[in-house]
Amino acid sequence: MDGMLETILDSLGLEGRLAEVQRVQTAHRMRLAEFWAIREGARVLEIGCGQGDTTAVLACLVGPSGFVHGVDIAPPGYGAPMTVGEAAARLQQSRIGGPVRVEFGLDVLRDEVDFGDRAFDDIVFSHSSWYLQSPEQLERLLVRARRWGRRLCFAEWDPRISRIGQLPHLLAVLVQAQAECFKTGSEANVRTLLAPADITRIAKAAGWSVSGDAVLPAGGLQDGGWEVDLALGPLAEELPRLEGLPRKSRELLESQLGLLAACVSSGQRMEAMDSWVMTAV
Repeated sequence: MDGMLETILDSLGLEGRLAEVQRVQTAHRMRLAEFWAIREGARVLEIGCGQGDTTAVLACLVGPSGFVHGVDIAPPGYGAPMTVGEAAARLQQSRIGGPVRVEFGLDVLRDEVDFGDRAFDDIVFSHSSWYLQSPEQLERLLVRARRWGRRLCFAEWDPRISRIGQLPHLLAVLVQAQAECFKTGSEANVRTLLAPADITRIAKAAGWSVSGDAVLPAGGLQDGGWEVDLALGPLAEELPRLEGLPRKSRELLESQLGLLAACVSSGQRMEAMDSWVMTAV
């Protein structure tokens, strides 16, 4: 596995701090893919591919005889410090990018979008479901995905925290999810918070049968700190401008942001929440 990690990192060609961050992110995606048991030669559709952290791992696993089709509703200019379009181009031009095709600005719920019956072995949702607008949107996606692929491979943050250091990450996503209830449009990282029980219920309603699940340690991931920064920065600034936000709801959100700020100022260790992973057929 160490050799695979170095192959992916060398292919992405990042340097300095970006390379350090990518090492942690890629190692985590490798643990996800190991649980999913992605095989060489597989055809994979990744819905919500984003910056391509999981896409790169999938490409390395399926190899030249496989195929990875990443799709995302975001435009190619979305994302920082590197846009999703820039990240995809770098991956496709790398030594492992041969089996990769990426499409941005693609809403797979549109009637005209159709990949064909059983076109893929695996349908992957890797830390992408919280970007969706509602649980109903996830169910519609899973209904369509069931026709396109034989197996569902899913990963999302697990809000059932087991360590006090994960509390800031949980508070940050709870505040963001609550604020989203009063928005008509958003580019936030957390728009709909779905717990493992919610995702399992939705998958079953969409016709999938869960074949296995597990909780994987976060392993030093930086995402908890990123979500805290977003909550205490852009979201805190946005709250006074949210239309239709009742006074009591605003005060509740401000109180939670105060608790989050207190957690940060206390100097306690900050950890990302663990990942919940699942497969279904």
